[in-house]
Amino acid sequence: MNAISSPQRLIPAWQSALTEAFTRPAELLEFLRLPADLPALKLAQMREFPLRVPRAFAEQMEKGNPRDPLFLQVWPQAMEAETRRDYVIDAVGDLAKLKPGGIIHKYHGRALVIATGACAVNCRYCFRRHFPYGETRASRNHWKGVLAELADDDSIEEVILSGGDPLSLTDDKLADLVEGLAGIPHLKRLRVHSRQPIVLPERVNDDLLDWLTGSRLQPVLVLHANHAQELSPAVAAACERLKRAGVPLLNQSVLLAGINDSLDVLKTLSERLFESGVLPYYLHLLDRVQGAAHFEVDEAVGKALVRELAGHLPGYLVPRLVREIPGKPAKTWIAW
Repeated sequence: MNAISSPQRLIPAWQSALTEAFTRPAELLEFLRLPADLPALKLAQMREFPLRVPRAFAEQMEKGNPRDPLFLQVWPQAMEAETRRDYVIDAVGDLAKLKPGGIIHKYHGRALVIATGACAVNCRYCFRRHFPYGETRASRNHWKGVLAELADDDSIEEVILSGGDPLSLTDDKLADLVEGLAGIPHLKRLRVHSRQPIVLPERVNDDLLDWLTGSRLQPVLVLHANHAQELSPAVAAACERLKRAGVPLLNQSVLLAGINDSLDVLKTLSERLFESGVLPYYLHLLDRVQGAAHFEVDEAVGKALVRELAGHLPGYLVPRLVREIPGKPAKTWIAW
């Protein structure tokens, strides 16, 4: 078992790794050999959405480079404090569709369950950075109500576990939840949205594979990588384990200024994903959440990039350019 022993219990290696994540800006800067006075949000402004970076992810960053594309995704820049009228708290309209227990039912045939508010990494462009997790997440005590709600609607065929990051929960809790979901006859598929196999590859262990593949529900795992630099050998090995277990792997990226808004970066990302057994799925235009304006890439630029990408790669390696518009019955494809 992929775990570390203690006198009381076995602690999975991924949980141990999480306790070692960088949570203090000064420690991350020192590790990366960056200037201690690098501009950042004030600590008081970070309370709602603090710094959190697993060491495995930090180790993929280039030391001494303040423009490293992985560092820019997690560093709380002072620009986050700027307010813009067109950037809002609930950028994708989740709250209007939110039901008790953490169910969000926006699209026909699919329901999303906010399994937890916890993440292994706090990406600064996160569209749920202001989400009221404490009031809505589907904790173990609420799962009975969640299961009853899903069982009452036979139009739902697919459940999406999201968050936060659902893989922040322990495997025994997730196994209990999936067992309950599998007991609902009209459910067919279990989709899990997670960044953890990318930023914390230790998370892919035997226990995870057991519950993910051990029920009658067809599993799908949607990963989140934005740059090929994130795909370390350990990440590739984690993806290989999932693929061997029969789990389809998709990836969704966010188009981010100064990080992946170039043809070469997007092309290399698609190729490296496919080498790891992951199919490029979506390339999201930025959700306009308050605090993330400095990441936005103009839609016209996004369309031009995907058009160029299609000229260099086979169609199955070109992700769909999409935007989520509140109130629409599905994600909106952006024709390029």
